[in-house]
Amino acid sequence: MVTQLVKAKANADVHGQVDKKKTLKHDYFLENFDMALPGISRFRGRVALVTGASVGIGAAIADSLAKHGLIVVGCARNPNPIDVLAKNLTENEATGKLVSYKCDLTKDEEVEQMFQWISDNFGGVDVCINNAGMALNDSLLESDPSSLRGMLDLNVIALVMCTKLAVKSMRARGVDDGHIININSVLGHQTRETVHSYTASKYAVTALTEGFRKEIFNLGLNIRISSISPGLVKTHIFYAQLGEEKAEELYSAVPWIQSEDVANAVLHALSQPSNVQVHDILLESVKVKPT
Repeated sequence: MVTQLVKAKANADVHGQVDKKKTLKHDYFLENFDMALPGISRFRGRVALVTGASVGIGAAIADSLAKHGLIVVGCARNPNPIDVLAKNLTENEATGKLVSYKCDLTKDEEVEQMFQWISDNFGGVDVCINNAGMALNDSLLESDPSSLRGMLDLNVIALVMCTKLAVKSMRARGVDDGHIININSVLGHQTRETVHSYTASKYAVTALTEGFRKEIFNLGLNIRISSISPGLVKTHIFYAQLGEEKAEELYSAVPWIQSEDVANAVLHALSQPSNVQVHDILLESVKVKPT
């Protein structure tokens, strides 16, 4: 039903045109989407931070949350694509809104400044989507230490920084139904033939998610923390790292899913009743051979 409603909404959108018929379809979509995911309305008008929101999975998540009424702060080192997406959301009368923030998540001071800016302008973070990440193709035996540190700074340390600052923001405001969602990977649960350094960073995300969950529970808080672990997703990242020809070879050889599939999984976790915590969602193409 959710997939059908998403397709209905996509068909209802005509870029650059706003009319009564479209608005009625938009309202119908939101009403019925809330019926399919009854908890999502609880977050309308509240603030979500999405890291790495300029392209791919992050952009799809930011777009989806804004369409469902959240105030979304999308951060990236290059915020220009976020501004384009925000303009499109405004033109199509999204019930929420998207604003961009330029931030290098590997620099602690910039992360702290970002959270202070969100607090000053929107009150604080209610939902934190830790999506930003990068992968290395080098084998461990041929790895470059500086490249490894750069990847771990983004995939691991930045996630810790954003999570602890988000929880701090929630506690300071008495928000006890906030949500942390870490975009993990199936490689955070199993090793395969390649990208072993990236796999190690995602195993760290799995461990950190469980560690934060225990610490939050021990504090007596109801803040939820979830992990979304997709398999191969068709995004810009492999085109940027491998080049178009090799990326197309990869996607021809390995079944893949889309960024919007991951965004839908985020909505599923977020929309559960406040007493329900989704620990992890693993999702791959149905064409992937079980291991």
